[in-house]
Amino acid sequence: MNITRRTFVKVAVGSPMAFAWPGKTLAATPAPLMRTIPSTGEAIPAVGLGTWITFNVGDDPVLRDECVDVIAAFFEAGGRMIDSSPMYGSSQPVTGYGLEKLGRPETLISAEKVWTSSAGSGPAQIEELRRLWEVPRFDLVQVHNLVAWEAHLETLFAMKADGQIRYVGITTSEGRRHDLFEDIMRQHPLDFVQLTYNIVDREAEERLLPLAAERGMAVIVNRPFRQGALTGRLEGEPLPDWAADIGAGTWAQFILKFILAHSAVTVAIPATTRVDHVRENLAAAAGPLPDTALCERMAAYVWDL
Repeated sequence: MNITRRTFVKVAVGSPMAFAWPGKTLAATPAPLMRTIPSTGEAIPAVGLGTWITFNVGDDPVLRDECVDVIAAFFEAGGRMIDSSPMYGSSQPVTGYGLEKLGRPETLISAEKVWTSSAGSGPAQIEELRRLWEVPRFDLVQVHNLVAWEAHLETLFAMKADGQIRYVGITTSEGRRHDLFEDIMRQHPLDFVQLTYNIVDREAEERLLPLAAERGMAVIVNRPFRQGALTGRLEGEPLPDWAADIGAGTWAQFILKFILAHSAVTVAIPATTRVDHVRENLAAAAGPLPDTALCERMAAYVWDL
């Protein structure tokens, strides 16, 4: 299969900065919602890109290039944060391949995880992941699902102090180990926490999201669509007429707007294999968001379907 190298060229068209391949100009998309990382004040777009399952395509050249198209559409729409983990199979080399094909967009915020029960092997794993991404350093490294968290946090804070990474975080998913997660949040100066939160999984609202706001920690939301199960369940059901009031034209946008309406949420990271879904997800961060009363109405509507 012949593969043509595609390189991003910055085009000063509107806001945000648009990207195009040589010889092709793209209309600028509406400016995405930006959220601030509390520990530094850095502003980032509120919708990122996950890689769980979707980028685990091995060496298949066709599927790899489809992932490149997804990454390209993500940056074109103003996205910045891409999140992965060594648990995600071939996602790292596929991400690195995509970034290389696209000329390594300077706006990338790289979010990785350390995931090994061997405390001493953490630095080597992080370095191998950096090599696969082919980035000078990771912006964010998180302790994945709290595995060997004490030793890995010690490593990550040392790396941050040394300038080898910019941010330190921890992750959990599907509501697991929230008590321990909360204890770690209270004890350590984390930059980021990553957790599951969506219109039907709302446990994080009780303690974790308020605590993140109190402690000045950015929040990454994983599994916004329950790995597709939630949007799949809602497919074919009618959106309420009032969804148009907040610019939600699809169930994915309806759910993402619910998530982003919480002021403690910094970025949601839906994963997808489709270019149209990337654009749909990023578009959810443009336009109005629901207030508290409307969020409750949205949740009740979905619950009753």
